[in-house]
Amino acid sequence: MGKSVEELNIGDKASFTKTITQYDVLSFAGVSGDFNPSHTDAQWASSSTFGQVIGHAVLNMGFISNVLGTQLPGPGVIYVRQSIKYKRPIFVDDTITAMVEVTRKDEAKNRVWLHTWTINQNGDVVSDGEAIMMPPRKSK
Repeated sequence: MGKSVEELNIGDKASFTKTITQYDVLSFAGVSGDFNPSHTDAQWASSSTFGQVIGHAVLNMGFISNVLGTQLPGPGVIYVRQSIKYKRPIFVDDTITAMVEVTRKDEAKNRVWLHTWTINQNGDVVSDGEAIMMPPRKSK
């Protein structure tokens, strides 16, 4: 079971790092049904804004979801809201680190606010946002 709101502290942090593969991008296209050629067609993407295939923005967001659901707050947490601003694309072979940090909590309403962001292997911010989560209830 993940941490309850009472067990969480302002400043608690967690992260997850993954290198994006072509398989990841194509698998996400298959699961989501998003076969935009920006994600799936190298020839088409070569003449696009970024000059190559880009990973789905929501795939990047999935790495944040991974941290929230498996580490902080962890298993049993429920998403209430996520805001996110994408600052740059992700590419095949990029290594993305998703990070979350507790910034606020409300024990009475069982809610926690977390700064959420991702960076690439160069330290460039890929996305920046905030999640509001409902942590699992404390075991009695």
